[in-house]
Amino acid sequence: MIQQNVIKDRQLKMLETAFGPQIMSYLFDEKIIEIMLNPDGRLHYEKIGEGKVATDTIISQEQSENILKLVASFKNQVANEEHPEVSAELPFQSARFQGWLPPVVSQACFSIRRRAVAIFSLDQYVEQEALSVNQKQYLKKSMLERKNIVIVGGTGSGKTTFANALLAELSGSDERVLVIEDLPELQVKVEDLVTMTTTLHISMKDLVKGSLRMRPDRIIIGEVRDGSALDLLKAWNTGHPGGVCTIHANSVESTPYRFEDLIQEAVVRVPRTLILQAIDIIVFIERDKSGKRKIKDIVELAGYENNQYIFTPCQMG
Repeated sequence: MIQQNVIKDRQLKMLETAFGPQIMSYLFDEKIIEIMLNPDGRLHYEKIGEGKVATDTIISQEQSENILKLVASFKNQVANEEHPEVSAELPFQSARFQGWLPPVVSQACFSIRRRAVAIFSLDQYVEQEALSVNQKQYLKKSMLERKNIVIVGGTGSGKTTFANALLAELSGSDERVLVIEDLPELQVKVEDLVTMTTTLHISMKDLVKGSLRMRPDRIIIGEVRDGSALDLLKAWNTGHPGGVCTIHANSVESTPYRFEDLIQEAVVRVPRTLILQAIDIIVFIERDKSGKRKIKDIVELAGYENNQYIFTPCQMG
C-alpha cells in the first residue's frame, strides 16, 4: 500500500511538471471554467466574465502527447495510436480531462473542464439581469412544489451553473437527494445526499436504474445524453418528483424531440405520454456573442396535438 502511494505521488509530480506552470495556474484559478489545447498547440481558456480567450502560449507536440500519456497512466489507462482517446477525472480540482492523440487528430489536443467552485444564486442572476424577478419567484416556487425541471441550451450556455443555482434552493432540506452525473459538477447542500458518477464500466443508464433502489426523494441528473433519458422520465413519473436535469438542445421547442431521440436509443417506440407526464417545466438558457448568459424562456409542457408538442408560458406573478 505504501509503495502504491509512493508511485501515485511520483506520477502526480510528473503530471504537474508535464502540464507546466501556465496550465497549472489556470487549473487553480476559480474563475476559469475550461482550458483547451488545440492541435495547432495554442492554449485557450474560458473565464467567467471574460468568455473564451486565446492565449499566446504554445504547447509543443512532445509536451501535449506527454500530458495525455501521463493522464492515462495516472488512471491506469493506455494512450497510443490504437487507444487515442483519454477521458478521465484529474487529481486537480476534480477537473474532467478529455484528450485525443493522432491519428484521430493531427497533433495531441485536450479540453479540461473545471468543477465550479462558486455557486451563483438565483438572486445573482437577477442582479446580472440574466433572470427577471418574476422568473426567479416562479422557479423558487416550482422547486418547493417539486416540479420536474429540464434546463436546456447549447454548448457552453451555462446549463450546469444554472442547475447549481436552482439546487441551492434545496439547502437545508431534509429530503433524500440522489445526484447522478458523468463529472462531479453539481453541488447540493443537504444532509441526506448520495452522489454517483459514471465510470468506464458503469453507464448513466445503470446508475439511474440502480438509484430507484436507493429510496430517493429527488433524482438529479447532470446531463442526459443517452438512453438513460427513458429511465429518468420513468423515475420522475413514479414517485420521485422534484427532479432537475440538463440536456443539450437549441430551443424550448426542440427539447421534447431531443428526449425522443435519446429514448430511441433504448426503445423503438417513443412513449410520448411519459414525456408529457414527467416533464413539467423547460428552462432555456442562452449565451450571446459577448459571453453573457440569459434565461430566454421558461415554459410548461402542456400537451401534444397535430404531431407537435404544445407549450404554455409559465404563469408568473
